[in-house]
Amino acid sequence: MAHHKSAEKRIRQTETRTARNRARTSRIKTEVKKVELAIASGDKTAAEAALRAAQPEMHRGVSKGLLHRNTVARKVSRLAKRVKAL
Repeated sequence: MAHHKSAEKRIRQTETRTARNRARTSRIKTEVKKVELAIASGDKTAAEAALRAAQPEMHRGVSKGLLHRNTVARKVSRLAKRVKAL
């Protein structure tokens, strides 16, 4: 266990950050799943709408340091390609 005030504070900060990051990751995964479901059902308009909702959430993950920029770019590109193919 921590023996210094600064170490105790770091533990508190880590807990809150971890909770925030988990929530954000969960939100991103949910949005991506919505796009996947719409693609699987073959509904192009729903897939496009879901992708438009998922993109900002994914890019927010980049700005918060949760995901790498290129990873999100690749995933968005692949999803857009699949939506376009419908």
